[in-house]
Parts: sequence; structure tokens; C-alpha cells
Amino acid sequence: MRLINEAVPALRWGSAVSHTISLGVVAFLYGIATYFSWWNWVSWVLFVLAELILLSAIWSVGLRPVFLVRHFRYSIDEDFLQLKAGAFYESHELVPMAKIQAVSMNQGPILRKFGLYSLAIETMGSSHEIPALPKDTAVEVRNQIARMAKIREVDD
Repeated sequence: MRLINEAVPALRWGSAVSHTISLGVVAFLYGIATYFSWWNWVSWVLFVLAELILLSAIWSVGLRPVFLVRHFRYSIDEDFLQLKAGAFYESHELVPMAKIQAVSMNQGPILRKFGLYSLAIETMGSSHEIPALPKDTAVEVRNQIARMAKIREVDD
């Protein structure tokens, strides 16, 4: 199964907010450095850091959400939860249903505005996420994973 195209604006807004906060912190530190006449190299470091944040924003706001929606896949069967992601660096994860300990639905303020949820799947040693699902899909997937994980535990 794939993510829906309506997830792109939500992912973009989330990245835009975090990068804006980061730039605000750097601008505040730059103002303090200028006001207190700190060493000149501190201003240059903050200026370079701001440029790196802007480059990161171009990737995170402009390109990453589109690549994530196009290349993220998940599937669920009796034995495994399969997660595949990546356009340039492809990762394929197989999570055994018997190892899943918890499944939770998360919704921050930005996802709430778009009516989307994120699923967090917890195992003993790791955590996995399925981002930006509509509510009905998220509830269905959460219940399906919980039911199959419980069936596997009872059978063993």
C-alpha cells in the first residue's frame, strides 16, 4: 500500500515549521553575538549554519515529501510487516509480527490540520513509522497489525 498524495502538503508544513524555528534560533544567536560584540568567527559560524539550514529546507520542504509519497510502501501479512522506502537509498524492512509489542496512532497539530495520522510500531529493539495516513486507514492498519501480532503470540 502507498501513502496518499494529500500527505505532501502536511509533510511540507511540518518541515517548514521546524526549519523556521531553527532559523529563528540562529537569528537570535546572531543578534546576541552582534549586540555583545562576540568574536568575529562566531558570526561567521552562525551565518554558515543559517545557510546549511536553508539548504536543508530546500530538500526537506521541496523534494523529500514528494519522494517519500512516491517511494514509501508498506504491506501487512500474517507473518511480517514490510516497509520499503527510498528513491536514492532504498531500505526494505521486514518486521516479524511476533516481535511487535505496541502500535500507536500519533497526530501532531500539523497532521491534525490535514486529518492525517502517523502509526508508530514498536518492537523490543526498534521503532518503525508509517507516516501520514488518513484516519480510517490508520485505524484499520493499526487494528490489523494488533490483531495479527496478538494471534502470533497466542499461537506460539
